[in-house]
Amino acid sequence: MRTAEPMSTSATRGTHPTPSLAGQFVAVVRAEWTKLWSVRSTLWSLLVTIAIIVGLGALFCAARVARADRLDPGELRHFDPTGFSLNGIFLAQLAVGVLGVLVISSEYATGQIRATFGATPQRTLVLAAKVAVFMVVVFVVGLVACTAAFFIGQSILSGSSKLQHASIGDPGALRAVVGGAMYLSVLGALGIGLGTILRRTAGAIAALVGLLLILPILVNFLPSPWNTDISKFLPLSAGNNVFHTVKVASTDLSLWVGFAVFCAYAVISLVVGAVLLTRRDA
Repeated sequence: MRTAEPMSTSATRGTHPTPSLAGQFVAVVRAEWTKLWSVRSTLWSLLVTIAIIVGLGALFCAARVARADRLDPGELRHFDPTGFSLNGIFLAQLAVGVLGVLVISSEYATGQIRATFGATPQRTLVLAAKVAVFMVVVFVVGLVACTAAFFIGQSILSGSSKLQHASIGDPGALRAVVGGAMYLSVLGALGIGLGTILRRTAGAIAALVGLLLILPILVNFLPSPWNTDISKFLPLSAGNNVFHTVKVASTDLSLWVGFAVFCAYAVISLVVGAVLLTRRDA
C-alpha cells in the first residue's frame, strides 16, 4: 500500500521561499516607481525642469544674439555656444533637487515611511531603490530637455553672423548635452541624501540651496587665494564644466575630476543618510 509522500518543509510550515536579494530589490524598485508617479508634484516638477532648461536656454541665446554687435573680440572668441544654450540648468537644478528631497522627506511628513519599512525591513535597500529610480527618471528627462535646448539654442545663435554656433557632431557638444543630464541626475541623488539625513523638507531644501548657491557667495568674500582654492571644490563649480565645452573659469578643476568631486558630494550624503537610516527610528 502506497503512502503519501511527505510534504516539503516550507509547505508544511505554510511559508514561501525567501526571495533573493536581487528579487527583493526589483520588487522594491517597482514599488518606488509606483510611489514616485502617484504624486502630482513629480510630473509638475519634471515639466517645470524641461520648461526652464529649454525656455531659459532659448531666452539667453536670443539675448546674446541681440547683443552680438556690442560684444568685444575677447567675448566673441571665448564664446561657448553649447554651454550657453544649456545655461537653464543652473535654475532647473533647484526643481530637481527639491523633488529629490521630497522623494523621501514627504514619506516622513505623512508617516508613510513606517509602512514602507514595515513592508521592506532592509532600509538601505529602500534607499537604494529610491535613488536608482529617481536618477534614471531625471537622466531621461534631463537628456530630452538638454537635447531640445541645444538644438533650439543653436538655431537661434545661427541667426547672428558674429556668434559661433555648434552642431551636435562638434568636439564636446554631445558630451555636454549628455553631461547636463548626468549633472541633474547626480544632483537628484544629492537631494535624496540630504532629505534622508535631515528628514524635514524645509531643512533639507535649505541645506541644498545653501550648498549650491549661498556657500559659493560666502566663499567669494574670503581673502585670495583661499576663495579660489575653496570655490573650485564646491558642488556647482566642480560639476558645471561637464555641460560646457569650454572651462567656465580658469581656476576650475579639470572636467572629469570636477565631476568626480561633484559625485562625491552625492555619495557622501547617501552614505551618511544610509547610516542614520539604520540607526534612527522611523
